[in-house]
Amino acid sequence: MSTERRPPSPDLFDDILNVESRLHDAGYNDGLKDGNQAGIVEGRGFGLQKGFEKFLESGRFVGKAIVWANRLPSKRPASQDEVRSEKTLPPLPNNARLEKNIETLYSLVDPKVLSLENSDASVQDFDDRLKKAEGKARIIERVVGGAGRASS
Repeated sequence: MSTERRPPSPDLFDDILNVESRLHDAGYNDGLKDGNQAGIVEGRGFGLQKGFEKFLESGRFVGKAIVWANRLPSKRPASQDEVRSEKTLPPLPNNARLEKNIETLYSLVDPKVLSLENSDASVQDFDDRLKKAEGKARIIERVVGGAGRASS
């Protein structure tokens, strides 16, 4: 706690009468300094948490797009033995619009093109891409008959 030394007052009781005000001011200034420091630390932690959540969601869409793309008839193996294997997912319907939506979904969340900058424009672009990807995923899930987004 920082207290200022003042020159002696001509009135003996001035120091006693103003002690509450002086202590309040000193406490306020110390609290302001500590609050500014704590705000910076908490802000960084909150930013890291939100950034992680956004990239996690983006990664989910990348994974879905890759799985769906590999289930497209144009990407499936010609051998019927592999299609019947227990380790493969059933093929998706032969639908040009579905294929285009899957390609668009992947292009929206492609890790190679997403900006990792922390500028306002980059963050806004990332958020816009994520929102569009969410819409595309819903469209694809309706066609595919997926259960939708897994609960987080």
